[in-house]
Amino acid sequence: MLEKTTRINYLFDFYQQLLTAKQSNYMEMYYLEDYSLGEIAESFNVSRQAVYDNIRRTETMLEEYEEKLLLYEKFQQRKFHIRQLRAKLEEDVTNKDELLAIVEQLEKLE
Repeated sequence: MLEKTTRINYLFDFYQQLLTAKQSNYMEMYYLEDYSLGEIAESFNVSRQAVYDNIRRTETMLEEYEEKLLLYEKFQQRKFHIRQLRAKLEEDVTNKDELLAIVEQLEKLE
């Protein structure tokens, strides 16, 4: 469950601008602010089922966006390669400072 929550949070970060205000509000309250479905339903004066359905549809949309755009996958790959590069650079002393500076610049892009 934690892996799913983490994934949805990342997808939400990447694709939030593609969602409607209502979808964004529900997702933010549910995943980021840890509101229950009942609390969200009460805040918006709708049924708990309506909130649940909206959140599930939005999760599906986020996954579809990721299938097409691959922003999260590319993010994970960049992080992996940066960690790998950093580890190799720490092993090798040749041009270490210059290369570590480049890695730090890449990390700032995140």
